[in-house]
Amino acid sequence: MTRTTSRTAILVAGVLLLLGYAVSGMGMTGHMTGHMVAVAVAAPLLAFGLIGSPLDPARRWPRAVTPMAMMMLELVAVWSWHLPALRRAADTLPLLAAAEHLTFLAAGLLLWSAAIQAPNRAAGIGALLLTSMHMTLLGVLIGLAPRPLYASGLAGHHHTAPFGLDVLADQQLGGVVMLVIGGLSYLLGGLALLAGLLKAEPETAP
Repeated sequence: MTRTTSRTAILVAGVLLLLGYAVSGMGMTGHMTGHMVAVAVAAPLLAFGLIGSPLDPARRWPRAVTPMAMMMLELVAVWSWHLPALRRAADTLPLLAAAEHLTFLAAGLLLWSAAIQAPNRAAGIGALLLTSMHMTLLGVLIGLAPRPLYASGLAGHHHTAPFGLDVLADQQLGGVVMLVIGGLSYLLGGLALLAGLLKAEPETAP
């Protein structure tokens, strides 16, 4: 990857992060959009842009930043921040909301960096596919919930549901956003790594 390409990837990721954070206050739909942009779009761009640089996590801490460990870290981060009590707290406290957004970005960057540079390519593929599965599951659970899970937080002045949606419809659409953006991004990433593995020429026997 050339230096120009790396800078472009980092710049695009930064713009996407700003846009994602800007819409994260628009109800559950905006929240999901902002955070999925961070973990599933901006994070892989940053991971590619930082390859080989002093800020590359997988290069700096190869023993700690491994695919499966980072997959578990992101799983804990994503599911924890969507517990109703913590979600409501972040909706009403701007500093906590900013910390949440940064947590998603950091977890996503660490996972993508570990996956795309893993010496064991199968581990990187597995980590991305497992992340796709748990993102999809959480999106389905939120989208199919029969009642609002985050009603009190979303009723606060920091969050206004977009498109004139009521709280439950906004939550359902947010679940769909997580399922589509989060689940699909990690699925495509895993499949791309798998395609690269299958195209790699087998080592010739001595």
